[in-house]
Amino acid sequence: MHDEGSVLQVIVVFLLAAVLVVPLAKRLQLGAVLGYLTAGVLIGPSMTGLIANPESVSHISELGVVLLLFIIGLELSPRRLWVMRKAVFGAGMAQVVLTGVIIGAVAWQVFAQPLKTSVVLGLGLALSSTAFGLQLLAERKELTSPHGRLAFAILLFQDIAAIPLIAMIPLLSGANAGSGIDTMQLLKVVGSIGLVIVGGRYLLRPIFRIVAKTGLQEVSTATALLVVIGTAWLMELAGISMALGAFLAGLLLADSEYRHELESQIQPFKGLLLGLFFISVGMSADISLLITQPLTVMGLTLILILLKMPVLLMVGKFIGGLNKQSPLRLAIVLAAGGEFAFVVFKMARQQGLFEPALYDLLILTITLSMALTPLMILLAVRMFREKPTEKEVPDEYKNMAIDIDSPRVVIAGVGRMGQIVARILRAQNIPFIALDTAVETIELSRSLGGQMPIFYGDPLRPEILRAAQTEHAEYFIAAMDDPDTNFRAVELVHRLYPKVKVIARARSRSHVYRLIDAGAKPVRETFYSSLEMSRLTLLGLGIEEELANRLIRRFQEHDEQVLEAQHRVHGNSEAVIQTAREARAELQTLFQADSDDAKTNS
Repeated sequence: MHDEGSVLQVIVVFLLAAVLVVPLAKRLQLGAVLGYLTAGVLIGPSMTGLIANPESVSHISELGVVLLLFIIGLELSPRRLWVMRKAVFGAGMAQVVLTGVIIGAVAWQVFAQPLKTSVVLGLGLALSSTAFGLQLLAERKELTSPHGRLAFAILLFQDIAAIPLIAMIPLLSGANAGSGIDTMQLLKVVGSIGLVIVGGRYLLRPIFRIVAKTGLQEVSTATALLVVIGTAWLMELAGISMALGAFLAGLLLADSEYRHELESQIQPFKGLLLGLFFISVGMSADISLLITQPLTVMGLTLILILLKMPVLLMVGKFIGGLNKQSPLRLAIVLAAGGEFAFVVFKMARQQGLFEPALYDLLILTITLSMALTPLMILLAVRMFREKPTEKEVPDEYKNMAIDIDSPRVVIAGVGRMGQIVARILRAQNIPFIALDTAVETIELSRSLGGQMPIFYGDPLRPEILRAAQTEHAEYFIAAMDDPDTNFRAVELVHRLYPKVKVIARARSRSHVYRLIDAGAKPVRETFYSSLEMSRLTLLGLGIEEELANRLIRRFQEHDEQVLEAQHRVHGNSEAVIQTAREARAELQTLFQADSDDAKTNS
C-alpha cells in the first residue's frame, strides 16, 4: 500500500505542477516547453524536493520522446519532403552543419573538451526547439511569413538530423570498440529493421482496416500505441535506439490512409508524456549553479546564442533569400537550444561521453536560452516598430496612372467582397475605379477579368482619392480586410467628400456601430451568407420552404431592428446586454407565432 501511495503521490505532484505552471508560462508567452521545465525545477531536488529521485520516472518519460519521433516520422512523407527539398536540405543542412562545426570547434579548442564530446555537443546545440519555435511563430501569426516558412523547413531538417545523431552516440561512446564486429548482433539489427519494413508495408494496413471496422475508439487507440511501443521495444531488443525504431515505424506509415487517424490517437499521449520528459529534465537541472557559477552559466548561454545567430542570419539571407528584418527574426526564433539536445545529452551522459558537471551546465544553458527567446522577440518587435518600412512595390505600379473618366463608384479593397462588387458593376457597364495596395490581388483580378479598372493606391491618402476622382463618384465602397483601415477610410472620405454615399464592409456589431457613427451604411460580411446557411439547414431538417423563408426574413428584420436599438445605447454595456436579452425572448415569440400560423394555414 505504501508503494501504491508513493506512485499516486508522484503522479499527483507531476500533474499538479503541469496544471499550475504550464498555463502560467503560456500566458506570459514563454511557451509550454519552458513551462514544463520550470515545473520540473520547482518540484525537483534542487528546489522543493517533492520528487527526490528524478531517475524514478525517466523510463516512463522517455516514451514521450518515442511518441514524438513517431509523429515526426508520420509527417515526413516523401511527397512533402520533395516539395520542400530546397529549403529543407539546403538551408536546413547548411544551418546544422555550420553551427555544429563552429560550436564543436569552440568546445574542442577553447574549452578543451574531448573530440567525441565536442562533436556531440556541437551537433546537439545546433538543434533548435521545434515545439518552442513553432509555438512562438504561431502565437505571433508568422508561420506563413517568409521567415516563418524557412524556420519550419530548418526545424524539419533538424528533426531529421536528430535521428542519426541519436543513433551515433553509442558508436561514439566506444562501448563495443574492443569486441570487433558481432555477426549475430549485426544480423539481429538487420533482421529487426527488415521485420519492421515488411510489417509496415504488408501487415499494419490490414490490421488497421480490421480495427477500423470494429468502430471501437479504445481499440483503435490501443492499436496505435501497440505499433509505436512494440516497434520501439523490438528495436531495443536488437540493440538499436527505441527512438530510432519509433521514427522508422512512423516513416513507413507516412503515406498510409490511416496516418491522420494514427496521429490523432497518439497526439494526447505524446503531449502528456513529452511534458513528463521535460519535467524530468527540469528536475535534474542543478539550479544551484546559478548561485555558485552565475558568470559561467550566463556566459555559456550568451556564447550559444551569439554563435548560432550569425549562422542563421547568413543562412536566412544567402540561402533562404530573406531580406530586411526577416533574417534577424529567423535567427532570434531559432537561436536557443532545443528539446532534442536534452535527449541527446542525456544519452551522452549515460554513455560516458559527458561528465555530470558538464551535463548540468548544458541543461541549464539550454533552458536559459529558451527563456531569453521571448524577451529577444519583444525587443526586436520594439526595434522594428520604431523604423517602419514601406512595402516593396514594382515601379510599374508606383507610376500607374488612374485614367478612368467620371467613375460612379470607387471601390477600396478588391478582396473577397470588393471583387464581387467590381464584377457586377462591370457586367452592368457602370463606370468604377477599384483601389488596392496588394500587388498580387491586382494582378490576379486583372488576369481573371481582362482590363479591369483596378489600380495600385492607398485609400487612406487624400491625393489617391483625388486621383481616383472620388469627388465625382456617387458611392464609395470600403471593402478592405482590416476593420480599422476600413473605418479610417470611411472617416477620411466622409470628411473630404460629405456628399458621397459610403457603403462599408463590417466585421462585427461593434464595427457596425463605429461605421454608422462615421456616416457609412455598414454591410456585415458574414451576415447574409449565415442566413442562407441557416435557411438550407431548416430545409434539410424538414421545415417547409415557405415557412423557412418566412423565419429567415423574420430573423433578418428583427436583427436589424435590434442592431439599430443597440447602436443607440452601445456606449452602455449593461443596456446592450439588456437589449439582447429582451430581443432573444421577443424572437422566440415571433418564431412561435409564425410556426402556429403555418400549421393553421396547412
